[in-house]
Order: sequence, then C-alpha cells, then structure tokens
Amino acid sequence: MTETVNPVRNATPHNNKGDVFQSFDVSDFPVPGGRDEVWRFIPLRRLRGLHDGTFAPVAEVQVRVDAPEAVEVEQVAPSDDRLRVAGGPVDRVAAQAWSAAETATIISVPADVVLEEPITITITGAGLDATTFATILVETGRHSEATVLVRYEGSGTHADNLNWHIGEGSHVNAVVDTQWERDAVHLGQQSIKVNRDSRLHHTVAAFGGEVVRITPRVTFTEPGADVELDGVYFADAGQYIENRMLVDHSVPNCRSNVLYKGALQGDRGSELPEARTCWVGDVLIRANAKGTDTYETNRNLVLTDGARADAVPNLEIETGEISGAGHAATVGRFDDDQLFYLQSRGIPEREATRLIIRGFFNEVLNQIPVESVRDELIARVAGELELSNN
Repeated sequence: MTETVNPVRNATPHNNKGDVFQSFDVSDFPVPGGRDEVWRFIPLRRLRGLHDGTFAPVAEVQVRVDAPEAVEVEQVAPSDDRLRVAGGPVDRVAAQAWSAAETATIISVPADVVLEEPITITITGAGLDATTFATILVETGRHSEATVLVRYEGSGTHADNLNWHIGEGSHVNAVVDTQWERDAVHLGQQSIKVNRDSRLHHTVAAFGGEVVRITPRVTFTEPGADVELDGVYFADAGQYIENRMLVDHSVPNCRSNVLYKGALQGDRGSELPEARTCWVGDVLIRANAKGTDTYETNRNLVLTDGARADAVPNLEIETGEISGAGHAATVGRFDDDQLFYLQSRGIPEREATRLIIRGFFNEVLNQIPVESVRDELIARVAGELELSNN
C-alpha cells in the first residue's frame, strides 16, 4: 500500500517542522535558492547541478551489500510501493535521486532474527565526470537485532534516499560513514520510521568529501520507541559538511537523544574555500505526544582561523505534558584551562591539544558497537590532527 504524503508545500506559514511537502516527482519542487531556509547555508554553486538539473551525465551507481545469510537483499524497481514505507522526498534533490535511479535496493532482516555479524552496504562513486543516484531501504522485522554499516567511498557527484523502517521491538545499530575522496559531492536524505518499543542507535561520521549534506528525518509511529542520533564530523579547508535533522514526536511515551560533535580547521593562506560546517537540529513534540523525553546537543571546536561553524537547534513543543525536553549548542575553541592543566604536568602543547580533541570526540565514538569501525574512526581523527600540525 502506498503511503499518503502530506499535501502542504514547504515554507507555508501554517507548517510545523514535520508537516512539510513530500513528493516523489522532482517537478513538484522549485529550484532552491540561497534565500530558502533549508538551503541558506549550503553553497549551491558547488553542488554540480544536483539542485537544478544541470548535473553531469548519469552513471549506474555501485551498491554492494555484504550480509549474513539470513538477510534478504532485493533489487527492485523504484516504483515498488515498499520503498515508500518510511516517507517521501522533502526537497528537490531527494526527489531527483528517487526519480533518476534505475533500480532500488531493499535489505530485509526477518522477524526474531539476531544477527551476529553486521550488514555492510558500500556505495561507490562513479568518478568526477558522472552523477549517480540511489534509493535504499533497510527494514528490520519484529524483535530482530542488527548492526548496519553504510560506507560511501570514491569520487563523484551523488544523491540518494537511504531509508530505514525499524520493526516493532527491533534493536538496530546503524553507522553511516561518508568516507568520500575530497573531491566528492553528496546530498543524502534519510527517512527513518520507528515502530512500537523499537531501539535505533544511528551514528553519522562525516570526514570526507568536498560538499556533504546528510538529512535524517525520524518519525515515531507507536509508543515506547527510543532513538539515539549521534554524529562526528571534521572539516578542513575546502570542505563543507552539513548535518540537518528532524525528530518528529507524534505519539506518546517515546524518547530521543541527539549528540553531534564537530571540529574545523582552515588555512588562511589557502586558495580553497574556508572550512565550514552546519548543524541544524529540529525536534517537534506534537500535541498528542505526551510523555516525550528528548534532548539534543551539538558541540563544535574551531581549531584555526579561516573556519566557520553554524549551529541551529530548534525545539517546537505543542504540549506541556512531557517528561523532559531541551537543547544546547556551542561553537568555540577548546578549553584553555584543560590545555594549561596538561602542560603543567609536563605534556607538550602539541600533544596536549591532541589529547583534548580526541577526548572531545570519544564521547560519541566510544558508543559505536563495532570495535573495528570505532578504532578506524578514532584513527581518522588522529590523522586530521596530524594535518593540523604539518
């Protein structure tokens, strides 16, 4: 059965954050401009035409799925109604990705199955002279447990819809790693639907790419669900990284927690654009979402001049009968008191700075359940810090 999409267009005065226009047809969306609220931070001229249809020729996307035997992997037509279960595109690029993809991938974990090994999805770019699009749905059956690793690699221009349908009582750990080469452009929407008593721990790691924008949108359908949205990102000169999310509490007694941490370092002598990041966290608590418990946090470290971070937390509450709600966001340099403390105990300034920054990220990284992935990301942070000292 096809999901009904909301007929209210973006940015109309009576919208709340959750009731935005959805469509699978790219022609239903106007070409975005720099004054549009959801596009005002991103450098549109650097999107290689993803937003206005002037992109390079379309190539076949490479999607490889390595999964335990119990998992079903299907290649289906984009018209398959099952793909729409989590919702539809909410902007022109996501609709373009949906309509331009020749095939789509559905990855299904059966009910009551507990996977001992992770599912790994690898999306590879087709090179700088090509554009790729993809639609992927990950769905987990009732009372199943799974870890899903999604890796982006290579070069190119890419847009996709990576959707999640978390079944009743299912527990899912998801890690989305945008490990692109530095010349890649990637805009990805993630529609996430969570059912009764389900648990989702969703982590985004954004280190690679020239321009990367990831937009998770979480919808609660029944009480008892619990969602953790975590993220780490590190931008150097020439990089723009945006994380923009919506957590839509529309039913009672659900919990969400958002924790994103990022760092930036630029080079005033570089001809590259300044290092820049943007984090926008929208949390909506609707009138019937009594008993909601939610909090969102974003912390940013600006390590050098020539770098800029924007942090925009938004909390919209339509009922006072909740367990708790709050948000916090900071942009600044690391704590000089911590640096002084470490130096006073004989640790050189350069090493002390590294220790502080690693500790800053470890709050998020230590929660990743797959040790090999956790160690790889910790090593990647260390590599970024080496660059800052060269």
